Amino acid sequence: MTSETAKVSLRDRNIGEIAAALPGATAVFRKFKLDFCCGGDLTLGEVASKRGLDIASIEGALAALDPNAGLTVPEETGPLIDHILSRYHETHRRELPELIRLARKVEAVHAVHPQAPIGLADTLHEMHSELEVHMQKEEMELFPLMRRDGDPLDALSIEQMRDDHHRHGDHLRRLEEIANGFVPPEGACRSWQALCAGGAKLVDDVMEHIHLENNVLFPRFGQPESAGHAYPAGSTTAVQPDAQR
Repeated sequence: MTSETAKVSLRDRNIGEIAAALPGATAVFRKFKLDFCCGGDLTLGEVASKRGLDIASIEGALAALDPNAGLTVPEETGPLIDHILSRYHETHRRELPELIRLARKVEAVHAVHPQAPIGLADTLHEMHSELEVHMQKEEMELFPLMRRDGDPLDALSIEQMRDDHHRHGDHLRRLEEIANGFVPPEGACRSWQALCAGGAKLVDDVMEHIHLENNVLFPRFGQPESAGHAYPAGSTTAVQPDAQR
């Protein structure tokens, strides 16, 4: 954080800005089940008030973080896009088909179990399809223009990408509801345990993916985050908001 932004109290800063500027903040937000990506334009105080949370506890957890902790994401736009492609686009394409397979197996084998995640496979499949279309639009149109420092809005609206992100967030909420927060029941088989572990990772990956685009990449092209909705989000990577292209 710069000295100027540090003068503004945490509760008066946008949650997305904090997530982007303070390494480790996203882990704190995940702990308190605060949305730092789709709802990133709300202030910390507004989000805490809506959720009925103790703002002092959140501020204390954020204040305890080391602002000089090492960054794990490239600062320049080109390398940042490369990171998003390799870390998230490739990962989603590799891991979602296996999660769908596991979900169908668990639903079939444990259909009579009271906690069986019925409908999980279909929801994962729907999310996979929507993510694929979204990622292709970024790869073929949006990201190439950003690399050339052109106006990405001439080819594809960043706001449309944000709308897609909100739908992805809706899918994640639904997935967690169906799968009981991806906590396996006592005595769950290894396939069910693997499904829960992979599903929890998917939630963290997609939320971090959205965060990097909404709060770090897109604002470099004149598109600040629009109002979002509260969602239990999280993961642990953070980058500097003032990075240059």
